[in-house]
Amino acid sequence: MKIAVLYGGTSGEREVSLSTGKGIIQALKNKGHDVVDIDFTPEKLDEILSLKVDLVFLGLHGKHGEDGKVQGLLDMLEIPYVGSGVLASALAMDKAKSKQIFANNGILTAKSKTYHRTHHNDHEEIASDIRSSFTLPFVIKPNQEGSTLGLTIVKEDKQIVPAIQMALNSDSVILVEDYVGGREVTVPVVGSQGDERALPVIEIIPKNDYYDFDSKYQPGGSEHIVPAEIGKALTEKLSAEAVQAHRLLGCDVYSRVDFIINDKQETIILEVNTLPGMTPTSLFPDSAQVIGWSYDDLIEQFVMLSFENKRK
Repeated sequence: MKIAVLYGGTSGEREVSLSTGKGIIQALKNKGHDVVDIDFTPEKLDEILSLKVDLVFLGLHGKHGEDGKVQGLLDMLEIPYVGSGVLASALAMDKAKSKQIFANNGILTAKSKTYHRTHHNDHEEIASDIRSSFTLPFVIKPNQEGSTLGLTIVKEDKQIVPAIQMALNSDSVILVEDYVGGREVTVPVVGSQGDERALPVIEIIPKNDYYDFDSKYQPGGSEHIVPAEIGKALTEKLSAEAVQAHRLLGCDVYSRVDFIINDKQETIILEVNTLPGMTPTSLFPDSAQVIGWSYDDLIEQFVMLSFENKRK
């Protein structure tokens, strides 16, 4: 097939997206596809408007890539693409909205509250409300951002206002939630809608206090244990909840669902990633390798699933 790969983008995750795109492009070429690579930017929409391809593979992360905007453009142009559609992408990117959906359907989430810049111009006013609503430690982060950009684990009162300012640099809405300590795990999900399966659960052991940007992307920043050594019951529960979360948002083809296992052995969902990192050393390919799928095979699997969707 003739496949365009959109990667790069303009979000804070651009460098990660460049690596994802590079891996996807090589895998597609290895599988014999004719690849058109596009370092995407909204300023060069002509490249998208004039595309003549069988399929678009999205290697973008963060805003203007993972949030449904590019998906909407491709829908209007009637160009099929790999992954979730507009609504699922937008819902997954909006952490507060997706948490409401999960909580309403019996999946545990951390207590949280949002603050809009337009409603609260005074950072001290926001800080005062946070103090009355949460007890230390808690998390302050942008409502729509990836790779833990703009996130602060607030352990002291003096961190609150700087954390608010940093989160608002990335988004007009900030999300504050209880800090949940425990084991960090993630579950890849793959399949056409209604026929999804969870791949082996991965435990992430970051070298830093939590799975921050450096832990994710710096060499040696974290250790991945696949499959996670958590016992059969927890594995089955996480797998079921990951598929449930994927379906609740209406995701398609693939996603990766992040959880914390707390000291009570409860599984608390963090978020769903509709376009998770897809470099050859990323979490999703690590899990796929355990069941015998090479990186190239995984990318081809996504292409085949998307092509089947196109024919339905």
